[in-house]
Amino acid sequence: TPASPLSSAGFVVGHAGLYQALAMFAVAYFIIGMTVLSVCAIATNGALDAGGAYYMISRALGPEFGGSIGIMFFLANVCGSALYVLGLVEAVVDSFGIPPGQKAGTGVHVLPQSYWYELLYGTVLLALCLLVCLVGASIYAKATFLIFLIVVGVLGTILVSFFATRPIGVPIRLPHFNGSETENGSFTGFSLATLRDNLGGGYGVDYTTGQMMSFSSVFAVMFNGCTGIMAGSNMSGDLKRPSYSIPRGTISAVLFTYLVYNLLAFLMCATCNRTLLQKDYGFLRDISIFPPLVTVGIYAATLSAAMSNLIGASRILYALARDDLFGRALTLAKKTSASGNPVMAVILSWLVVQLVLFSGKLNTIAGVVTTFFLLVYATVNLACLALEWASAPNFRPTFRYFTWHTCLLGIAGCCIMMFLISPVSASASLGSLLLLLLALHYLSPSSTWGYISQALIFHQVRKYLLMLDVRKDHVKFWRPQMLLMVQNPRGSARLIDFVNDLKKSGLYVLGHVELQDLDTLPSDPLQPQQDSWLSLVDKLNVKAFVSLTLAPSVRHGVRQLLFTSGLGGMRPNTLVLGFYDDTAPQDGLAQHPAFTSAREEVPLGFPPLRAPTDPKLLSAREYVGIVADALKMLRNVLLARQLESLDKAWELRRAASPPPTIHVWPVNLLRPDSARYADTCSLFLLQMACVLNMARAWRRARLRLFLCVEAGAMPHAQEEKLRQLLKDLRIQAQIQLVPWDAVTRLHWQTPRGPPGGPAPAGAVEEEEEEEEGAVNFPANAAQVSDEYVCAANKLVLEQSPAPAVRFLYLPRPPADTSLYPLYLHQLELLTRGLGPTVLVHGVSAVTSTQL
Repeated sequence: TPASPLSSAGFVVGHAGLYQALAMFAVAYFIIGMTVLSVCAIATNGALDAGGAYYMISRALGPEFGGSIGIMFFLANVCGSALYVLGLVEAVVDSFGIPPGQKAGTGVHVLPQSYWYELLYGTVLLALCLLVCLVGASIYAKATFLIFLIVVGVLGTILVSFFATRPIGVPIRLPHFNGSETENGSFTGFSLATLRDNLGGGYGVDYTTGQMMSFSSVFAVMFNGCTGIMAGSNMSGDLKRPSYSIPRGTISAVLFTYLVYNLLAFLMCATCNRTLLQKDYGFLRDISIFPPLVTVGIYAATLSAAMSNLIGASRILYALARDDLFGRALTLAKKTSASGNPVMAVILSWLVVQLVLFSGKLNTIAGVVTTFFLLVYATVNLACLALEWASAPNFRPTFRYFTWHTCLLGIAGCCIMMFLISPVSASASLGSLLLLLLALHYLSPSSTWGYISQALIFHQVRKYLLMLDVRKDHVKFWRPQMLLMVQNPRGSARLIDFVNDLKKSGLYVLGHVELQDLDTLPSDPLQPQQDSWLSLVDKLNVKAFVSLTLAPSVRHGVRQLLFTSGLGGMRPNTLVLGFYDDTAPQDGLAQHPAFTSAREEVPLGFPPLRAPTDPKLLSAREYVGIVADALKMLRNVLLARQLESLDKAWELRRAASPPPTIHVWPVNLLRPDSARYADTCSLFLLQMACVLNMARAWRRARLRLFLCVEAGAMPHAQEEKLRQLLKDLRIQAQIQLVPWDAVTRLHWQTPRGPPGGPAPAGAVEEEEEEEEGAVNFPANAAQVSDEYVCAANKLVLEQSPAPAVRFLYLPRPPADTSLYPLYLHQLELLTRGLGPTVLVHGVSAVTSTQL
């Protein structure tokens, strides 16, 4: 409506001059124009409900942003309503108040003037607004339309008065804090001299507050007259066709008021001297051809603005209450009348406005109100910008006269003007917004509105995944990307947590194979399980993805996941399996701290664990075949045994000295005749132990590297060589020499591999594989006896103190598949009784000495 130009144009022009006034209008309406384009775009992208800007923001940016901005917008409307009521009281007192120094009034000047009397007048006027709003939106719409007609008539009268009124002097009665002093302003009619005098700024003291005006303070008061652009959208729940009415009504109102502002500013500068403009904000009555009509118009316009803000605040409060973002705190505001009018929200809004009226003068709260509105406008632009940048197919507004540039300009303009007007208010508003965001993020229930953050993340991740070129991979930037196969999370909780520490900011995928045939099923059985797995990831606080598949066998399922898991340059390079033995699985999920400390129930989507008497889902041959498949596909392999017995919290937090250790055995204990410490697999094993030690939870642990030496083999030279290797790799570890002549003697006593004799075929093949990088499968299991393996196990076990976890070299499976059970048997003997142990085989170079 043209209400605000009538009441504030003279104030702006009187202090700022024509040039600065036009600049203020341009800046204000530029910000408003950009925001209006965003409002129109969001309003035409789907059905709107009650809440206006709050509804738009919450459905676009999610409940955290929506709820926090909703509260800020509610306060902005509340303060705006109080601002207009105080402005109306000021106008009434100027017209009908008893002059300062007089005990009794004369003529029309009959109203006493004091803080409490003015508060009383404001309360009465606010009660009138309350009555209209309680009746409902229909009577409010009729009242505002009637007021609009009155104001348009008054505006026409004023425009005629500028041309019809002859030059006159206007006596100005100054406010009571200046005593009974009077000054004379003048209406000169159209005068070039008057126009020249009013071109530049001439900021003076505001006679209502006694404060010195500046560009920012004048802009703050003027901008409040432009905040009516949200009046239509605030009534979105009461409009029959909000997507049709809001764009047309809002744009028409903005263009109309902008033209009226500029026209009045020019006419005032050309006809009124600065004294009149600065000292008498009601001078339009004095120059009008029909003064009472101007008075009625200004009163009606200001009352309309107060009602608009009050009913807007009530609709926002009702929408907030209905969305349950603040729990029971706003339950009362949900109550409506039989016709659907949120009467309790109206009453609560009225109470808050009544409290704001105690602040007194209107210009004291103008800066705060302007800051709140600017913050809301910036967020509306942000919501539209996010929707545009997300490129979601369902963002198809019928209003197309906007781009992301207009949204960005609107955000920048709002933020700049916020801090120019009042840096303190702007900082306080942003701080309050941040606190509300955090509170809602942690306390509010989840919503089903959709989160724009997810769309934006998807958009950016897709873009960066396309930029992640696997052809540009370099060993310097290698990181483990894990695929952990989990049969049942109930028996693997600590293993899942352990692998999360091993990933070092890399990809982590929890894989699961369901043994079913989709041809015989009515629907996909994996979809109902997905939520249980995702809830598990959240509860365990691991940064992992979930990948489930159907297959006729576990081996086929693991192959599928190795081939298909990941995307682009983010694919698993390391397969992690639990160890295959006869140990009965234990339900570690119920005892996990994530559930015991928070008293949470274990997710019910997982079946109970396999009983010891139940058959296993895969055979020993199939298990070793999975390891062989992974190595064929050039994936590193980790076999984790007894990780469920690892109490990480106790191991790493105990105050005992020395700190817990990580034992590393980078030698192939099943091939003592080809023991090497610098092959690809040994370096990979060392890298994984180092990565674990770099994890935050394991930084207190110490690496201990075991160097197996034989008599007469110059152990100190070997130790120095290994120490230099660790120095080049920047790995801090203690080296411990371990004589193992007694163990290797058992190996040489076997008929398969005598010293000095011809190397077994498997050994030759493995040496070729190490040198040439070929994928061969030597018959490792055929070269050592069980007696030797037990001796090697005892050697590892005797090293004290007992570590938190051990890393051992995992040899390749034999080429002869009939030897798979024997291979697995010897791995079981090697790791029996060792506690938490990880068998590691690496196929790719992962260490670098380059800068």
